[in-house]
Amino acid sequence: MPGKFVLALAKNGEFTFNLKAGNSQTILTSETYKAKKSALNGIESVRTNGVMDEHFERRVAKDGRPYFVLKASNGQEIGRSQMYASSATMEKGIASVKNNAQNAVVEDTTVEA
Repeated sequence: MPGKFVLALAKNGEFTFNLKAGNSQTILTSETYKAKKSALNGIESVRTNGVMDEHFERRVAKDGRPYFVLKASNGQEIGRSQMYASSATMEKGIASVKNNAQNAVVEDTTVEA
């Protein structure tokens, strides 16, 4: 099953998206955006920048758990991962973004059925 971007409304009325792997696990969560169009542009930025290793910033949280941040060419943060148990599992998360982002469909949950 291919990955997908799930576009949603945040509690504050702004827009956010998650990139989910084929197994429905969230691998990247975006920042919030005031406009839907901006969130859609963020998704396109993940497609563009999510295949380039140099756009992934590997970090370690205060509690020692690794995570990553995906940045655009201008250095702005597009999204970040969950906390991982090890650097090896974090690297698998980065590989999952690289493998899923380009061909992931967009599921827009902000529109009424």
